[in-house]
Amino acid sequence: MPYYDDDGNELNPDLYPKPTLCLSCSKDEINEELILCNLNRLDQVGEVEFKCFAYENKFTANKDS
Repeated sequence: MPYYDDDGNELNPDLYPKPTLCLSCSKDEINEELILCNLNRLDQVGEVEFKCFAYENKFTANKDS
């Protein structure tokens, strides 16, 4: 599925490095989350700080206290 910016230019998420935050997210590489994650990443290309309000740490998620 192609992604496009506001000017109609096609964007390929594979050409942009995945933020470190994404690598530790429990939603990383879940097919149902892929489109939303890619849109969030592509929207923030060039930003100094990457922000994701859907982030869930995969190392602490679902751990019993």
